[in-house]
Amino acid sequence: MLWVDKYRPKTLDKMIVHADVAENLKKLVTEQDCPHLLFYGPSGNGKKTLILAVLRQMFGPGAEKVKVETKTWKVDAGSRTIDVELTTLSGTHHVEMNPSDANFQDRYVVQEIIKEMAKNRPIDTKGKKGYKVLVLNEVDKLSREAQHSLRRTMEKYSASCRLILCCNSSSKVTEAVRSRCLNVRINAPTEEQIVSVLEFIGKKEGLQIPPGFTGRIAAQSNRSLRRAILLFETCRVQQYPFTSNQAIPPMDWEQYITEIASDILQEQSPKRLFVVRGKLYELLINCIPPVLILKRLLFELLKKLDAELKHEVCYWAAYYEHRMRLGQKAIFHMEAFVAKFMSIYKAFLISTFG
Repeated sequence: MLWVDKYRPKTLDKMIVHADVAENLKKLVTEQDCPHLLFYGPSGNGKKTLILAVLRQMFGPGAEKVKVETKTWKVDAGSRTIDVELTTLSGTHHVEMNPSDANFQDRYVVQEIIKEMAKNRPIDTKGKKGYKVLVLNEVDKLSREAQHSLRRTMEKYSASCRLILCCNSSSKVTEAVRSRCLNVRINAPTEEQIVSVLEFIGKKEGLQIPPGFTGRIAAQSNRSLRRAILLFETCRVQQYPFTSNQAIPPMDWEQYITEIASDILQEQSPKRLFVVRGKLYELLINCIPPVLILKRLLFELLKKLDAELKHEVCYWAAYYEHRMRLGQKAIFHMEAFVAKFMSIYKAFLISTFG
């Protein structure tokens, strides 16, 4: 088991980072009827961990017993019936899903599937009617139609269902949805907090850590706790005992994107575009999110560009990222961005060097 999972706090009382938020959530769950919740903040900083701890606080240890189900629902879409396939994590009292996985069909997921789940109120062991919790991930990627449908579901079934929404950016969630939830901001931890978590893990693993070593990992983590723990475990696998000047390796996928950026800058031709396309496919196959690939590729390319090119390249990266978020084929738009960059960069080289 990876350290990220092995040392994930299971209860609100054991939170090292965001302890103040955990204490407020504990009071909210135990003292009164819990409202709809919206957790938002940067990726890799504990949103899902807090949500799982809240579910355990609500329903006890049984909340951890879940099963993965992939179902196909037949949804009536006016003049035709469409099949919507979705993977869910189901427990006795809660269901977790990612409705944005359905892309442009996400509004049918909200209108039909979530509504159907929200209708059924569970009965607890004492015979009292309880409420079901639906955990929806990446709600900031839902279309406007899906978010409007979600708002109506929240109003109509609030007596039998509670929604816990999770996203990276609340600005992409409609005001109608945000206003019906208690908004919980999960900030990126400070480097000092990351160091305290790494030292806690090191103590549990019985590791001897040189002074300043965890600080260097925290500085390279970009304030992402998940990334810091993965880097720490990578260092442990590659070399132990640690040394004070031990190199902290970059993530494999980041190194791979750095190589792709070098390929693009070395040659601008259809043959090189074909090679780069294959490498982008390999990243997608290994479950690296396409938007993350595009952002990292842009970051690597900008390192080696003149100031006059940066504005135009950023414009086209934003354009193709927007197209990807609309649910269109990611590989097509990544390839289009690379082709556009090649044409811009080649024209720049010709005008500069002839």
